[in-house]
Amino acid sequence: MLDPQSVTHAARAPLLSVNNLQAWYGESHILHGVDFDVMPGEVVTLLGRNGAGKSTTMKSVMGLVARRTGSVMMEGQELISLPARKIARAGIAFCPEERGIFASLDVEENLMLPPQIRPGGLSREAIFELFPNLKERLGSSQGTKLSGGEQQMLAIGRILRTGSRLLLLDEPTEGLAPVIIQQIGKTIRALKEQKFTILLVEQNFRFASTVADRYYVMEHGKIIDKFANSELDANVGKLHDYLGV
Repeated sequence: MLDPQSVTHAARAPLLSVNNLQAWYGESHILHGVDFDVMPGEVVTLLGRNGAGKSTTMKSVMGLVARRTGSVMMEGQELISLPARKIARAGIAFCPEERGIFASLDVEENLMLPPQIRPGGLSREAIFELFPNLKERLGSSQGTKLSGGEQQMLAIGRILRTGSRLLLLDEPTEGLAPVIIQQIGKTIRALKEQKFTILLVEQNFRFASTVADRYYVMEHGKIIDKFANSELDANVGKLHDYLGV
């Protein structure tokens, strides 16, 4: 008997489809034929150790790696040959691990900096509902004088203004206190309820398990395993081996 969830998944077209993605930094071949898809409204997590190729995958999707081949399709549009600015206008927003907060700008200036590229972006007020800490720091703090957690909130809030339907979040919980990690998780779940689609890079699968629908595990620039969140308990042993935890 067919699994109804599998039938539903197959009946819908992916929002993002990546096939045979190869990427290089100079002469170093980093990605070796990465394949995955992300369905509309899903949170999909790339798991793996440091150096597995997770962040390079995100940067390659976003057009931030100079040399890449393969296919990156967003709603049926091929993006592999496009520059990053045109990929952003296709509806993809990237929140890097480094956060990219401008030191010379205050909170509101950082938040309002990117343009709205299409309808559907969150308003300033809606972002403050998600991140009330930012409202408290409004107009009084330069971006880099914020705590790590506040900088992460600002970085996520900034891409929510753009109207992008697909959000790429690279290690959003890295180095954050547990209470802030909980708030980031609550925010991701709220965004999912608002029909955002999220591709998440994360090493902490315990955090990922609170937000993700599906997982792809990466090692040495390849996808080596995949499973749904409902299968997480059955795969914990393998994850310990994959992630070295």
